[in-house]
Amino acid sequence: MTGIFFAVAGAALAVGMACVGSAKGVGIASEAASAVIIDDPSKFAKLLILQLLPGTQGLYGLVVAVMVLLNIGVLGGTPNVSFAEGLAYFGACIPIAIGGMWSAISQGEVCVTGVSIVAKKPAESSKAVISATLVEFYALLSFISSFLMVMNIEKLGL
Repeated sequence: MTGIFFAVAGAALAVGMACVGSAKGVGIASEAASAVIIDDPSKFAKLLILQLLPGTQGLYGLVVAVMVLLNIGVLGGTPNVSFAEGLAYFGACIPIAIGGMWSAISQGEVCVTGVSIVAKKPAESSKAVISATLVEFYALLSFISSFLMVMNIEKLGL
């Protein structure tokens, strides 16, 4: 029973921390975009992309959490998780929990700067989006590492 606790706690951290980061990142980007949209509503579409980018980390955390819950039998099975296996799932969730949260907040800050670019030079919006996607790379590394670990824990035979 303790193994299930650690596995579910890891899944909760993966989705919870990544979503907290995404909410913060989307929030700060949206605050900045709102000020620009008030003055020029035609920039809404270009700014929407910058507002949405920090939200992807929450989705990555959710995917990892669902994979954990499927693997341990909580979703459609009979839960049977040893203590060691539960700790392994918990550890596998840490990269997307921390990396997802931190990268989403950082990406939101980059998007705020991108909003300034769009406000002054709308034709340069692609440069703002590219800058924000550079941060996304590290969210993807966190996601891929957590995903690969979660998918291969059962092979360890814990």
